[in-house]
Amino acid sequence: MKLGFVSAILPDLELDQVLAFSREAGFDVVELMCWPIGKADRRYAGVTHVDVGDFKPRKLTAQVSALGYYPNPLCADEEEAEVCINHLKGVISAAPQLGLNIVNTFVGRDHTRSVNDNWALFQERWPGIVKHAEASGVRLAIENCPMLFTNDEWPGGKNLAVSPKVWREMFERIPSRNFGLNYDPSHLVWQFMDPVKPIREFADRIFHVHAKDARISRQRLDEVGILATPLDYHEPKLPGLGEVKWQDFFAALAAVGYKGAVCIEVEDRAFEATLDDRKRALMQSKRFLEQFI
Repeated sequence: MKLGFVSAILPDLELDQVLAFSREAGFDVVELMCWPIGKADRRYAGVTHVDVGDFKPRKLTAQVSALGYYPNPLCADEEEAEVCINHLKGVISAAPQLGLNIVNTFVGRDHTRSVNDNWALFQERWPGIVKHAEASGVRLAIENCPMLFTNDEWPGGKNLAVSPKVWREMFERIPSRNFGLNYDPSHLVWQFMDPVKPIREFADRIFHVHAKDARISRQRLDEVGILATPLDYHEPKLPGLGEVKWQDFFAALAAVGYKGAVCIEVEDRAFEATLDDRKRALMQSKRFLEQFI
């Protein structure tokens, strides 16, 4: 396995500075963010370390695990969805020109509809994206974050691919071997699911891994219940500061022969005040995770 980080936490650095930090800090890889240039509509979005809208092929000076772009291709607004899909296809096209073959993203979801009612949109929009990835020699790794954090995303969240049941149907509908998962255990933890158990079943679909932890406050949960927006009862944490059983998690990955990237994703507000704090968060997480890799 290769230990790295997600570049979204370093928005104030240019690409070459991110790559230099990755090398100097001893990381094996880095996942580079590829949002369109412009204002972000949520935290950790809008970071652009590779601008595929003004793209020039280049040789990277550090190892990169994947390009990352996490929009909502299944949103109800068709014009917005078209913009997302076109940019995602641009990210897919850029990857091989950088010597890469993985793009991390979301499936998306119309959050006002049920899971079942979203499948028609999925069938309409995703086969073409996957065919473009196949033609480009790129594997698409879908992150399992429900994107359900605020009232704007209530009640369904803005990403369909949140559970093993959904993943099975997703892969039955699009069985392409270029279509898989960017597996993040923290999102299963706060949904009260086992983050280790699915690894064996979906071993051949895990293309990339995010390392983030989650802490659930039982006190707040007793106050608001599980029907509250999730940030009312849990918070993202650095690896080792939450409830993921990392020894079991890495043992399961090793058992199924996973040899890909494990990229630290910092979304812990306690470690975000300054650039130095965020760099220290990455180094602290690296020290913790190195005992398992």
